[in-house]
Amino acid sequence: MLEGPASEQTLSRNAYPLSWPEGWKREKSRRSADFGKVSTDYSSGQARYAGKKRLSVSDAVQRVLGELQRMGVGQDDVLISTNAKLRLDGFPRSDQEPGDPGAAVYWQKKGQQMRCMAIDRYQRVADNLAAIAATLEAMRAIERHGGAAILDRAFTGFAALPERASQSWREVLGIPLERLVNLDVIEERFRALIKVHHPDQGGDRERFEAIVAAREAARQEVA
Repeated sequence: MLEGPASEQTLSRNAYPLSWPEGWKREKSRRSADFGKVSTDYSSGQARYAGKKRLSVSDAVQRVLGELQRMGVGQDDVLISTNAKLRLDGFPRSDQEPGDPGAAVYWQKKGQQMRCMAIDRYQRVADNLAAIAATLEAMRAIERHGGAAILDRAFTGFAALPERASQSWREVLGIPLERLVNLDVIEERFRALIKVHHPDQGGDRERFEAIVAAREAARQEVA
């Protein structure tokens, strides 16, 4: 995914762990969402509405890819980034619910600047991805109603800024490469850093969030 020219702009961005776009604020509190999918009951021999089923990460990924495809963006030009470990096809797995459920989507049409959209207001990765898909669908409606120029201006606000080289979780937690790591070591470093950098203690919120994300990435890799 994102090979060729697009990859030159995403060298420091990864599908896993989450590569949050530079300059985008993070949500301080998260809420539940209801991005379910329609369930159909065939028990009577006829299809009828049977309520909603819980949306999986895989379902949400397909919604995002579908909306971007309708905008002329192929799957190979899309990078979906979350803190859920990856499947063999490079997209996030559905059997995990990381502590940081944020999701970021990067895409680039030929001859255009790379765009991105990121949402972390909901408690589940699937719901944040579904929210991105819903936002893309709403923005496409502008074009359907004759507002192509408006849509282009709107998407200008979603241009992906060049991202600073991201630090590995070892660098953030201050754990040397040569040191063997287990969950106890991770928690020890996490607790020590949080005492210094927690916003309630006067610490920097961005630094605090980086430490939390590094702990999550470390725990998933070591587990």
